Amino acid sequence: MIEPDLELAQTLFNELYAIGYDGIGVTRDTYGPGEQRAHDLVRLYGTKLGLEARVDAALNLYLTLPGRDRGLPAVLAGSHLDSVPRGGNYDGAAGVIAGLSVLASWIKSDRRPKRDVTVISIRAEESVWFPVSYIGSKSALGLLPPDALDAVRFDTGKTLGQYMEEQGGSPENIVNGTPAISNATACAFIELHIEQGPVLIDNQNAIGIVTGICGSLRYRSATITGQYAHSGATPRTHRHDAVVAFAELVHEMQERWQVMEAEGHELTLTFGQVNTDLKQSDFSKVAGKILFCIDIRSRDVATLDLMDYYVRLAVAEISARLAVHFNLGEKIRSQPAIMDQALRRGLTNSAKHRGLKFHNMPSGAGHDAAMFANKGIPTAMIFIPNADGSHNPDEKMEMKDFDNGARVLSDILWDISNQ
Repeated sequence: MIEPDLELAQTLFNELYAIGYDGIGVTRDTYGPGEQRAHDLVRLYGTKLGLEARVDAALNLYLTLPGRDRGLPAVLAGSHLDSVPRGGNYDGAAGVIAGLSVLASWIKSDRRPKRDVTVISIRAEESVWFPVSYIGSKSALGLLPPDALDAVRFDTGKTLGQYMEEQGGSPENIVNGTPAISNATACAFIELHIEQGPVLIDNQNAIGIVTGICGSLRYRSATITGQYAHSGATPRTHRHDAVVAFAELVHEMQERWQVMEAEGHELTLTFGQVNTDLKQSDFSKVAGKILFCIDIRSRDVATLDLMDYYVRLAVAEISARLAVHFNLGEKIRSQPAIMDQALRRGLTNSAKHRGLKFHNMPSGAGHDAAMFANKGIPTAMIFIPNADGSHNPDEKMEMKDFDNGARVLSDILWDISNQ
């Protein structure tokens, strides 16, 4: 068995950290200098290996090891290179670097597959920068809605289309051109990714084999409007307190979540942002306004809809009882995705052959792999252990765990690329 090039992988992780470190964590901003530096670095190392390099209209980067029969649909492996602000160094990047480390070892061993194998560095997976999910993969697959190009980046006020054009992309071709990836050009997509939770470490598993990716139902810009009042002069019976209304919503939905789990539903519910109006709120005022968001995730569309029903039921009841007004705002959804059973069997066989303890598990976090799967391209995901969660500077992926995941990735890519 030919093993991945760990020396190359470590070098790339070190250099990505050096160009992305912001003083606290890693920031590789979507369609900004951070993401672009990462893409430039990966392209440089890929071309040094002799891989063919190209970009599509959305500037997704493709690094290809040519196969013996170039007329066959290619095998794709990869992930994203952007990060959240002050994030970690491994989220997304581990999947791209694993693909390069695999192809580097094949090249050194003069191993040439039957069909093309392409490592793809996908743009804009992190929707924190623009309020659009999976920008890069949707663009490549012909799924990006035209109005997404008008989405505004949260910190600059400039549109997605403007950022793409400034970096050399072609927004017009994304909307009107031929998709860069289709069932005719790709036979499979494999995404290696750090686990963003504690399951693998808690259970001492070497890798996770993802069964499916949760869909989401989100309210990004919800508000509760009550009435500002003096904190000392206003009795409880005369208050319309937005904070109290929010607290009751959280309490009721936590209880509902527990009941639904007991009934067999698999889901998560998160209130990830909560703010009072800094210009009007004060320690001596009853809060008249709360801004918040809701994130519901599940692999079951019916479960998402049921929890949404309970949210709206609670909102109506609390509004009437406390005389406040809820505005949940726009509802945003992403569809769940199921991983390909044949590819999962291949990953299982590889893990068993290599003596690796593995765990079949869903992904609560969203990934570009969901877009490929729902487009009908056979898709699989490999999770590798990572301490201290993700989307923070404390990601602690160990290279021994990366090595295990990359070895399994090498096995599955070789098998598929020779079919």
